[in-house]
Amino acid sequence: MTHLIVTLSYILILIVVIVYKSRSVKTEEDFVLAGRGVPVYLLVGTLVTTWIGSGSLFGTAGLSFQVGFSELWFSLGAWIGILVVYFIAARVRKISQYTLTDILEKRYAPMARLLGTITIIVAYLIIAGYQFKGGGRFIAILTEGSISVDQGTFITFLVVITITALAGMVSIVSIDIFNGIIMILAIFLAVPFAISGFGGWDNVVSTINEVSPNHLSLFEGHEPVWYIGIMLPTLILLLSESSVYQKFSSAKDAQSAKKAVMGMFIGVVVIEFLMCLLAVVGFAIYAHDPRFFLSDGSVNAPMSEEIILRIGFEQLPLFIGSLLFAGGAAIILSTGNTFLMVTSTNFSRDIIEKFFIKDASEKTKLIIQRVSIGFLGLIAFLIMTQFEEILEMAFISYTMIGAALAPPLLATFFWKRVTKEGGIASILTGMLSVVIIEVLNRTGVEMDLLLISFPFDSKLIAIPALIASIVALVGVSLLTKPSPEEVWKPFFDEE
Repeated sequence: MTHLIVTLSYILILIVVIVYKSRSVKTEEDFVLAGRGVPVYLLVGTLVTTWIGSGSLFGTAGLSFQVGFSELWFSLGAWIGILVVYFIAARVRKISQYTLTDILEKRYAPMARLLGTITIIVAYLIIAGYQFKGGGRFIAILTEGSISVDQGTFITFLVVITITALAGMVSIVSIDIFNGIIMILAIFLAVPFAISGFGGWDNVVSTINEVSPNHLSLFEGHEPVWYIGIMLPTLILLLSESSVYQKFSSAKDAQSAKKAVMGMFIGVVVIEFLMCLLAVVGFAIYAHDPRFFLSDGSVNAPMSEEIILRIGFEQLPLFIGSLLFAGGAAIILSTGNTFLMVTSTNFSRDIIEKFFIKDASEKTKLIIQRVSIGFLGLIAFLIMTQFEEILEMAFISYTMIGAALAPPLLATFFWKRVTKEGGIASILTGMLSVVIIEVLNRTGVEMDLLLISFPFDSKLIAIPALIASIVALVGVSLLTKPSPEEVWKPFFDEE
Protein backbone atom coordinates (compact mmCIF):
# COMPACT_ATOMS: atom_id res chain seq x y z
CA MET A 1 0.00 0.00 0.00
CA THR A 2 2.90 2.37 0.76
CA HIS A 3 4.28 1.92 -2.76
CA LEU A 4 0.89 2.88 -4.16
CA ILE A 5 0.47 5.94 -1.91
CA VAL A 6 3.95 7.29 -2.66
CA THR A 7 3.57 6.77 -6.41
CA LEU A 8 0.11 8.36 -6.58
CA SER A 9 1.29 11.30 -4.47
CA TYR A 10 4.23 11.90 -6.78
CA ILE A 11 2.03 11.72 -9.89
CA LEU A 12 -0.38 14.19 -8.29
CA ILE A 13 2.47 16.64 -7.65
CA LEU A 14 3.55 16.35 -11.28
CA ILE A 15 0.02 16.99 -12.51
CA VAL A 16 -0.26 20.12 -10.35
CA VAL A 17 2.99 21.45 -11.84
CA ILE A 18 1.78 20.66 -15.36
CA VAL A 19 -1.58 22.37 -14.86
CA TYR A 20 0.17 25.44 -13.50
CA LYS A 21 2.65 25.54 -16.39
CA SER A 22 -0.06 24.96 -18.99
CA ARG A 23 -1.38 28.45 -18.26
CA SER A 24 1.66 29.89 -20.04
CA VAL A 25 0.90 28.10 -23.33
CA LYS A 26 -0.43 30.74 -25.73
CA THR A 27 1.08 29.88 -29.12
CA GLU A 28 2.16 26.84 -31.12
CA GLU A 29 5.81 27.70 -30.38
CA ASP A 30 5.07 27.66 -26.65
CA PHE A 31 3.40 24.27 -27.03
CA VAL A 32 5.99 22.65 -29.31
CA LEU A 33 9.26 24.24 -28.14
CA ALA A 34 8.42 25.66 -24.69
CA GLY A 35 9.05 29.15 -26.09
CA ARG A 36 12.73 28.42 -26.94
CA GLY A 37 13.89 29.42 -23.47
CA VAL A 38 14.85 26.17 -21.74
CA PRO A 39 18.00 26.50 -19.57
CA VAL A 40 20.74 23.85 -19.51
CA TYR A 41 19.76 22.08 -16.28
CA LEU A 42 16.16 21.57 -17.46
CA LEU A 43 17.33 20.47 -20.89
CA VAL A 44 19.66 17.87 -19.38
CA GLY A 45 16.82 16.50 -17.27
CA THR A 46 14.42 16.22 -20.18
CA LEU A 47 17.04 14.70 -22.51
CA VAL A 48 17.94 12.01 -19.97
CA THR A 49 14.36 11.11 -19.15
CA THR A 50 13.47 11.07 -22.85
CA TRP A 51 16.05 8.37 -23.48
CA ILE A 52 15.52 6.40 -20.27
CA GLY A 53 11.94 5.36 -20.87
CA SER A 54 9.94 2.13 -20.71
CA GLY A 55 12.36 0.74 -23.29
CA SER A 56 15.04 0.92 -20.59
CA LEU A 57 12.92 0.15 -17.54
CA PHE A 58 11.40 -2.94 -19.17
CA GLY A 59 13.07 -3.82 -22.49
CA THR A 60 16.72 -3.15 -21.62
CA ALA A 61 16.27 -4.59 -18.14
CA GLY A 62 14.70 -7.70 -19.67
CA LEU A 63 17.60 -8.08 -22.09
CA SER A 64 20.04 -7.75 -19.16
CA PHE A 65 18.17 -10.51 -17.33
CA GLN A 66 18.34 -12.70 -20.45
CA VAL A 67 22.00 -12.19 -21.47
CA GLY A 68 23.74 -10.48 -18.54
CA PHE A 69 26.39 -7.79 -18.88
CA SER A 70 26.64 -8.25 -22.67
CA GLU A 71 23.48 -6.13 -22.76
CA LEU A 72 25.83 -3.17 -22.32
CA TRP A 73 26.66 -3.45 -26.02
CA PHE A 74 23.05 -2.42 -26.63
CA SER A 75 23.53 0.61 -24.39
CA LEU A 76 26.97 1.37 -25.85
CA GLY A 77 25.39 2.26 -29.17
CA ALA A 78 23.49 5.10 -27.53
CA TRP A 79 26.56 6.34 -25.67
CA ILE A 80 28.54 6.60 -28.91
CA GLY A 81 25.57 8.29 -30.57
CA ILE A 82 25.37 10.94 -27.86
CA LEU A 83 29.03 11.84 -28.37
CA VAL A 84 28.47 12.22 -32.11
CA VAL A 85 25.42 14.40 -31.46
CA TYR A 86 27.60 16.61 -29.26
CA PHE A 87 29.43 17.84 -32.35
CA ILE A 88 26.28 18.83 -34.22
CA ALA A 89 24.08 20.05 -31.35
CA ALA A 90 25.05 23.70 -31.77
CA ARG A 91 24.49 23.53 -35.53
CA VAL A 92 21.01 22.12 -35.03
CA ARG A 93 20.10 24.86 -32.56
CA LYS A 94 21.57 27.54 -34.83
CA ILE A 95 19.33 26.49 -37.70
CA SER A 96 16.42 26.94 -35.27
CA GLN A 97 13.86 24.80 -37.05
CA TYR A 98 11.00 23.09 -35.28
CA THR A 99 11.54 19.43 -36.12
CA LEU A 100 13.97 16.98 -37.63
CA THR A 101 11.77 16.85 -40.71
CA ASP A 102 12.23 20.61 -41.13
CA ILE A 103 15.95 19.90 -41.40
CA LEU A 104 15.35 17.16 -43.98
CA GLU A 105 13.25 19.51 -46.11
CA LYS A 106 15.77 22.34 -45.82
CA ARG A 107 18.62 20.10 -46.99
CA TYR A 108 16.78 17.82 -49.42
CA ALA A 109 13.19 18.38 -50.56
CA PRO A 110 9.55 18.40 -49.39
CA MET A 111 9.34 14.71 -50.29
CA ALA A 112 12.12 13.95 -47.79
CA ARG A 113 10.11 15.75 -45.15
CA LEU A 114 6.97 13.76 -45.95
CA LEU A 115 8.77 10.40 -45.92
CA GLY A 116 10.57 11.35 -42.72
CA THR A 117 7.27 12.32 -41.14
CA ILE A 118 5.67 9.00 -42.05
CA THR A 119 8.67 7.09 -40.66
CA ILE A 120 8.64 9.03 -37.41
CA ILE A 121 4.90 8.71 -36.95
CA VAL A 122 4.88 4.93 -37.43
CA ALA A 123 7.98 4.23 -35.33
CA TYR A 124 7.14 6.69 -32.56
CA LEU A 125 3.63 5.33 -32.24
CA ILE A 126 5.21 1.94 -31.56
CA ILE A 127 7.41 3.56 -28.89
CA ALA A 128 4.47 5.43 -27.38
CA GLY A 129 2.53 2.17 -27.43
CA TYR A 130 5.05 0.34 -25.33
CA GLN A 131 4.93 3.12 -22.75
CA PHE A 132 1.26 2.18 -22.37
CA LYS A 133 2.15 -1.51 -22.16
CA GLY A 134 4.87 -0.78 -19.61
CA GLY A 135 2.45 1.33 -17.61
CA GLY A 136 -0.02 -1.54 -17.56
CA ARG A 137 2.56 -3.91 -16.09
CA PHE A 138 3.66 -1.19 -13.68
CA ILE A 139 0.14 -0.64 -12.34
CA ALA A 140 -0.58 -4.40 -12.13
CA ILE A 141 2.50 -4.94 -9.94
CA LEU A 142 1.82 -1.82 -7.89
CA THR A 143 -1.75 -2.91 -7.11
CA GLU A 144 -0.77 -6.57 -6.61
CA GLY A 145 -3.07 -7.62 -9.43
CA SER A 146 -6.14 -5.70 -8.25
CA ILE A 147 -5.91 -3.82 -11.53
CA SER A 148 -5.10 -6.11 -14.46
CA VAL A 149 -2.36 -5.40 -17.00
CA ASP A 150 -4.98 -4.56 -19.64
CA GLN A 151 -6.81 -2.18 -17.32
CA GLY A 152 -3.53 -0.59 -16.25
CA THR A 153 -2.54 -0.16 -19.88
CA PHE A 154 -5.75 1.73 -20.63
CA ILE A 155 -5.32 3.92 -17.53
CA THR A 156 -1.76 4.78 -18.61
CA PHE A 157 -3.02 5.62 -22.08
CA LEU A 158 -5.60 8.07 -20.69
CA VAL A 159 -3.16 9.74 -18.28
CA VAL A 160 -0.39 10.19 -20.86
CA ILE A 161 -2.54 11.69 -23.61
CA THR A 162 -4.28 14.01 -21.12
CA ILE A 163 -1.01 15.36 -19.71
CA THR A 164 0.56 15.74 -23.15
CA ALA A 165 -2.44 17.49 -24.68
CA LEU A 166 -2.69 19.89 -21.75
CA ALA A 167 0.64 21.68 -22.02
CA GLY A 168 2.83 20.06 -24.68
CA MET A 169 6.59 20.57 -24.35
CA VAL A 170 6.07 22.87 -21.36
CA SER A 171 4.63 19.92 -19.44
CA ILE A 172 7.59 17.74 -20.37
CA VAL A 173 10.49 20.05 -19.51
CA SER A 174 8.73 21.29 -16.37
CA ILE A 175 8.53 17.87 -14.74
CA ASP A 176 11.60 16.16 -16.18
CA ILE A 177 14.06 17.79 -13.81
CA PHE A 178 12.13 16.23 -10.91
CA ASN A 179 11.79 12.94 -12.78
CA GLY A 180 15.52 12.84 -13.46
CA ILE A 181 16.43 13.40 -9.81
CA ILE A 182 13.98 10.76 -8.57
CA MET A 183 15.13 8.25 -11.18
CA ILE A 184 18.85 8.64 -10.46
CA LEU A 185 18.37 8.56 -6.69
CA ALA A 186 16.16 5.46 -6.86
CA ILE A 187 18.57 3.46 -9.04
CA PHE A 188 21.61 4.54 -6.98
CA LEU A 189 19.97 3.29 -3.79
CA ALA A 190 18.34 0.18 -5.27
CA VAL A 191 21.58 -1.46 -6.47
CA PRO A 192 23.47 -1.70 -3.15
CA PHE A 193 20.34 -2.62 -1.19
CA ALA A 194 19.50 -5.41 -3.66
CA ILE A 195 23.04 -6.78 -3.49
CA SER A 196 23.23 -6.66 0.30
CA GLY A 197 19.75 -8.17 0.61
CA PHE A 198 20.94 -11.21 -1.35
CA GLY A 199 23.98 -11.71 0.85
CA GLY A 200 26.57 -9.59 -0.92
CA TRP A 201 28.29 -9.44 -4.30
CA ASP A 202 30.15 -12.73 -3.80
CA ASN A 203 26.85 -14.53 -3.39
CA VAL A 204 25.51 -12.87 -6.55
CA VAL A 205 28.57 -14.00 -8.54
CA SER A 206 28.57 -17.56 -7.22
CA THR A 207 24.85 -17.99 -7.97
CA ILE A 208 25.23 -16.72 -11.52
CA ASN A 209 28.31 -18.90 -12.10
CA GLU A 210 26.25 -21.93 -11.15
CA VAL A 211 23.36 -21.07 -13.47
CA SER A 212 24.82 -19.07 -16.41
CA PRO A 213 28.47 -17.93 -16.19
CA ASN A 214 28.22 -16.00 -19.47
CA HIS A 215 25.97 -13.50 -17.71
CA LEU A 216 29.06 -12.06 -16.04
CA SER A 217 30.96 -11.52 -19.29
CA LEU A 218 30.86 -8.75 -21.89
CA PHE A 219 32.36 -10.89 -24.65
CA GLU A 220 31.23 -14.49 -24.27
CA GLY A 221 28.13 -16.40 -25.29
CA HIS A 222 27.41 -14.78 -28.66
CA GLU A 223 28.64 -14.68 -32.26
CA PRO A 224 30.50 -11.49 -33.35
CA VAL A 225 27.59 -10.41 -35.56
CA TRP A 226 25.33 -10.40 -32.49
CA TYR A 227 27.38 -7.65 -30.82
CA ILE A 228 27.22 -5.50 -33.94
CA GLY A 229 23.52 -6.11 -34.42
CA ILE A 230 22.70 -5.42 -30.78
CA MET A 231 24.62 -2.12 -30.74
CA LEU A 232 23.36 -0.61 -34.00
CA PRO A 233 19.68 0.07 -33.12
CA THR A 234 20.44 2.43 -30.22
CA LEU A 235 23.32 4.06 -32.10
CA ILE A 236 21.35 4.92 -35.21
CA LEU A 237 18.24 5.83 -33.21
CA LEU A 238 20.14 8.33 -31.07
CA LEU A 239 21.66 9.89 -34.19
CA SER A 240 18.20 10.45 -35.63
CA GLU A 241 16.15 10.98 -32.47
CA SER A 242 13.56 13.54 -33.49
CA SER A 243 12.52 14.33 -29.93
CA VAL A 244 16.14 15.10 -29.01
CA TYR A 245 16.56 17.44 -31.97
CA GLN A 246 13.26 19.11 -31.13
CA LYS A 247 14.53 19.71 -27.61
CA PHE A 248 17.76 21.19 -28.97
CA SER A 249 15.57 23.83 -30.57
CA SER A 250 14.01 24.45 -27.15
CA ALA A 251 17.40 25.54 -25.77
CA LYS A 252 17.90 29.25 -25.11
CA ASP A 253 21.05 29.27 -27.28
CA ALA A 254 23.45 27.01 -29.20
CA GLN A 255 25.96 26.66 -26.37
CA SER A 256 23.22 25.58 -23.98
CA ALA A 257 22.28 22.81 -26.39
CA LYS A 258 25.88 21.60 -26.55
CA LYS A 259 26.36 21.61 -22.77
CA ALA A 260 23.10 19.74 -22.33
CA VAL A 261 24.29 16.92 -24.60
CA MET A 262 27.35 16.31 -22.42
CA GLY A 263 25.12 16.30 -19.34
CA MET A 264 22.88 13.81 -21.11
CA PHE A 265 25.88 11.57 -21.85
CA ILE A 266 26.92 11.40 -18.20
CA GLY A 267 23.39 10.81 -16.95
CA VAL A 268 22.53 8.12 -19.50
CA VAL A 269 25.78 6.18 -19.02
CA VAL A 270 25.39 6.09 -15.25
CA ILE A 271 21.70 5.17 -15.22
CA GLU A 272 21.91 2.51 -17.94
CA PHE A 273 24.91 0.82 -16.32
CA LEU A 274 23.16 0.73 -12.95
CA MET A 275 19.95 -0.60 -14.55
CA CYS A 276 21.92 -3.38 -16.22
CA LEU A 277 23.68 -4.19 -12.94
CA LEU A 278 20.40 -4.25 -11.04
CA ALA A 279 18.84 -6.63 -13.60
CA VAL A 280 21.87 -8.95 -13.43
CA VAL A 281 21.59 -8.99 -9.64
CA GLY A 282 17.93 -9.77 -10.18
CA PHE A 283 18.90 -12.76 -12.31
CA ALA A 284 20.79 -14.14 -9.32
CA ILE A 285 17.91 -13.38 -6.93
CA TYR A 286 15.31 -15.07 -9.14
CA ALA A 287 17.56 -17.76 -10.67
CA HIS A 288 15.32 -20.51 -9.31
CA ASP A 289 11.96 -18.71 -9.43
CA PRO A 290 9.65 -20.56 -11.88
CA ARG A 291 7.85 -17.31 -12.78
CA PHE A 292 10.93 -16.17 -14.71
CA PHE A 293 11.58 -19.39 -16.65
CA LEU A 294 9.68 -21.61 -19.07
CA SER A 295 9.31 -25.38 -18.82
CA ASP A 296 12.32 -25.93 -21.09
CA GLY A 297 14.54 -23.81 -18.84
CA SER A 298 14.67 -20.77 -21.13
CA VAL A 299 13.91 -17.29 -19.82
CA ASN A 300 10.29 -16.14 -19.79
CA ALA A 301 10.94 -12.98 -21.84
CA PRO A 302 7.82 -10.95 -20.92
CA MET A 303 8.31 -11.73 -17.23
CA SER A 304 12.01 -10.85 -17.38
CA GLU A 305 11.03 -7.34 -18.48
CA GLU A 306 9.46 -6.79 -15.04
CA ILE A 307 12.68 -7.55 -13.17
CA ILE A 308 13.46 -4.05 -11.88
CA LEU A 309 9.95 -3.43 -10.61
CA ARG A 310 9.79 -6.92 -9.08
CA ILE A 311 12.98 -6.18 -7.18
CA GLY A 312 11.54 -2.87 -6.02
CA PHE A 313 8.31 -4.45 -4.85
CA GLU A 314 9.56 -7.75 -3.43
CA GLN A 315 13.19 -7.29 -2.38
CA LEU A 316 13.96 -3.72 -1.32
CA PRO A 317 13.16 -1.83 1.89
CA LEU A 318 9.83 -0.02 1.71
CA PHE A 319 11.29 3.47 1.26
CA ILE A 320 13.71 2.45 -1.50
CA GLY A 321 11.06 0.40 -3.28
CA SER A 322 8.59 3.27 -3.16
CA LEU A 323 11.19 5.65 -4.56
CA LEU A 324 11.92 3.20 -7.38
CA PHE A 325 8.22 3.02 -8.25
CA ALA A 326 7.94 6.81 -8.23
CA GLY A 327 10.93 6.90 -10.59
CA GLY A 328 9.27 4.26 -12.76
CA ALA A 329 6.12 6.34 -13.00
CA ALA A 330 8.23 9.35 -13.95
CA ILE A 331 9.97 7.36 -16.70
CA ILE A 332 6.73 6.13 -18.25
CA LEU A 333 4.95 9.50 -18.12
CA SER A 334 7.90 11.50 -19.42
CA THR A 335 8.71 9.20 -22.32
CA GLY A 336 5.08 8.75 -23.28
CA ASN A 337 4.64 12.53 -23.26
CA THR A 338 7.70 13.11 -25.39
CA PHE A 339 6.99 10.61 -28.13
CA LEU A 340 3.35 11.60 -28.45
CA MET A 341 4.43 15.24 -28.53
CA VAL A 342 6.92 14.74 -31.34
CA THR A 343 4.58 12.49 -33.32
CA SER A 344 1.69 14.93 -33.07
CA THR A 345 3.97 17.84 -34.01
CA ASN A 346 5.05 16.10 -37.20
CA PHE A 347 1.52 14.97 -37.99
CA SER A 348 -0.13 18.35 -37.40
CA ARG A 349 2.56 20.56 -38.98
CA ASP A 350 3.78 18.33 -41.81
CA ILE A 351 0.46 16.84 -42.88
CA ILE A 352 -2.63 18.60 -41.48
CA GLU A 353 -1.40 22.22 -41.62
CA LYS A 354 0.60 21.70 -44.81
CA PHE A 355 -2.01 19.94 -46.93
CA PHE A 356 -5.42 20.47 -45.33
CA ILE A 357 -5.64 23.55 -43.08
CA LYS A 358 -3.26 26.18 -44.40
CA ASP A 359 -2.69 29.61 -42.84
CA ALA A 360 -4.35 28.55 -39.60
CA SER A 361 -4.47 30.93 -36.65
CA GLU A 362 -2.42 30.22 -33.52
CA LYS A 363 -5.55 29.12 -31.70
CA THR A 364 -6.46 26.72 -34.51
CA LYS A 365 -2.93 25.31 -34.59
CA LEU A 366 -3.11 24.55 -30.88
CA ILE A 367 -6.46 22.80 -31.35
CA ILE A 368 -5.04 20.73 -34.22
CA GLN A 369 -2.03 19.75 -32.12
CA ARG A 370 -4.13 18.68 -29.15
CA VAL A 371 -6.64 16.72 -31.24
CA SER A 372 -3.72 15.03 -33.01
CA ILE A 373 -2.34 13.86 -29.67
CA GLY A 374 -5.59 12.11 -28.81
CA PHE A 375 -6.00 10.59 -32.27
CA LEU A 376 -2.42 9.34 -32.54
CA GLY A 377 -2.45 8.11 -28.94
CA LEU A 378 -5.40 5.88 -29.81
CA ILE A 379 -3.54 4.46 -32.82
CA ALA A 380 -0.49 3.80 -30.62
CA PHE A 381 -2.74 1.95 -28.20
CA LEU A 382 -4.09 -0.26 -31.01
CA ILE A 383 -0.59 -0.97 -32.39
CA MET A 384 0.59 -1.97 -28.92
CA THR A 385 -1.97 -4.79 -28.78
CA GLN A 386 -0.17 -6.58 -31.63
CA PHE A 387 3.01 -7.18 -29.62
CA GLU A 388 3.84 -9.17 -26.50
CA GLU A 389 7.39 -8.02 -25.70
CA ILE A 390 8.48 -4.43 -25.19
CA LEU A 391 12.00 -5.36 -26.32
CA GLU A 392 10.72 -6.55 -29.71
CA MET A 393 8.84 -3.28 -30.17
CA ALA A 394 11.98 -1.36 -29.24
CA PHE A 395 14.20 -3.10 -31.81
CA ILE A 396 11.68 -2.58 -34.62
CA SER A 397 10.96 1.07 -33.85
CA TYR A 398 14.60 1.99 -33.14
CA THR A 399 15.75 0.45 -36.41
CA MET A 400 12.97 1.96 -38.50
CA ILE A 401 13.87 5.46 -37.35
CA GLY A 402 17.62 4.95 -37.37
CA ALA A 403 17.98 3.17 -40.69
CA ALA A 404 15.67 5.58 -42.48
CA LEU A 405 16.81 8.87 -40.94
CA ALA A 406 20.33 8.58 -39.50
CA PRO A 407 22.25 8.24 -42.82
CA PRO A 408 20.57 11.20 -44.60
CA LEU A 409 20.63 13.32 -41.43
CA LEU A 410 24.35 12.79 -40.80
CA ALA A 411 25.06 13.37 -44.49
CA THR A 412 23.34 16.74 -44.09
CA PHE A 413 26.06 17.86 -41.67
CA PHE A 414 29.08 15.89 -42.90
CA TRP A 415 28.82 15.19 -46.66
CA LYS A 416 28.42 18.11 -49.05
CA ARG A 417 28.05 15.79 -52.05
CA VAL A 418 24.79 14.20 -50.89
CA THR A 419 21.86 15.04 -53.16
CA LYS A 420 18.14 15.37 -52.60
CA GLU A 421 17.56 12.20 -54.63
CA GLY A 422 20.06 10.30 -52.48
CA GLY A 423 18.44 11.52 -49.26
CA ILE A 424 14.96 10.54 -50.41
CA ALA A 425 16.15 7.11 -51.59
CA SER A 426 17.87 6.49 -48.25
CA ILE A 427 14.78 7.34 -46.17
CA LEU A 428 12.50 5.21 -48.32
CA THR A 429 14.86 2.23 -48.45
CA GLY A 430 15.58 2.24 -44.72
CA MET A 431 11.91 2.41 -43.80
CA LEU A 432 10.74 -0.24 -46.27
CA SER A 433 13.54 -2.64 -45.33
CA VAL A 434 12.27 -2.83 -41.75
CA VAL A 435 8.64 -3.16 -42.84
CA ILE A 436 9.40 -5.94 -45.35
CA ILE A 437 11.55 -7.93 -42.89
CA GLU A 438 8.93 -7.65 -40.14
CA VAL A 439 6.08 -8.65 -42.48
CA LEU A 440 8.00 -11.68 -43.73
CA ASN A 441 8.87 -12.62 -40.14
CA ARG A 442 5.21 -12.57 -39.15
CA THR A 443 4.23 -14.91 -42.00
CA GLY A 444 6.34 -17.59 -40.32
CA VAL A 445 7.50 -18.87 -43.71
CA GLU A 446 11.05 -20.25 -43.89
CA MET A 447 12.86 -18.79 -46.90
CA ASP A 448 16.04 -17.08 -48.12
CA LEU A 449 15.82 -13.61 -49.67
CA LEU A 450 18.82 -11.46 -50.65
CA LEU A 451 21.22 -13.34 -48.32
CA ILE A 452 18.74 -13.11 -45.41
CA SER A 453 17.19 -16.25 -43.96
CA PHE A 454 13.63 -16.00 -42.62
CA PRO A 455 12.37 -15.95 -39.96
CA PHE A 456 15.01 -13.33 -39.14
CA ASP A 457 16.15 -12.46 -35.59
CA SER A 458 14.57 -9.07 -34.78
CA LYS A 459 17.57 -8.21 -32.60
CA LEU A 460 19.73 -8.11 -35.75
CA ILE A 461 17.30 -6.26 -38.01
CA ALA A 462 19.42 -3.08 -37.98
CA ILE A 463 22.25 -4.68 -39.96
CA PRO A 464 20.44 -5.31 -43.29
CA ALA A 465 18.25 -2.20 -42.94
CA LEU A 466 21.19 0.15 -42.35
CA ILE A 467 23.25 -1.38 -45.16
CA ALA A 468 20.36 -0.92 -47.58
CA SER A 469 19.85 2.72 -46.52
CA ILE A 470 23.54 3.65 -46.85
CA VAL A 471 23.88 1.95 -50.24
CA ALA A 472 20.86 3.90 -51.49
CA LEU A 473 22.19 7.19 -50.06
CA VAL A 474 25.68 6.91 -51.54
CA GLY A 475 24.74 5.20 -54.78
CA VAL A 476 21.93 7.53 -55.78
CA SER A 477 23.86 10.64 -54.69
CA LEU A 478 26.85 9.74 -56.84
CA LEU A 479 24.58 9.11 -59.80
CA THR A 480 22.74 12.44 -59.54
CA LYS A 481 23.67 16.10 -59.86
CA PRO A 482 25.33 17.69 -56.77
CA SER A 483 23.29 20.14 -54.70
CA PRO A 484 24.10 23.85 -55.17
CA GLU A 485 26.22 25.58 -52.52
CA GLU A 486 23.35 27.61 -51.10
CA VAL A 487 21.59 24.37 -50.13
CA TRP A 488 24.41 22.73 -48.15
CA LYS A 489 26.29 25.81 -46.91
CA PRO A 490 24.00 26.59 -43.89
CA PHE A 491 24.83 23.17 -42.46
CA PHE A 492 28.61 23.70 -42.66
CA ASP A 493 28.98 27.23 -41.31
CA GLU A 494 31.57 27.52 -38.57
CA GLU A 495 30.17 28.02 -35.08
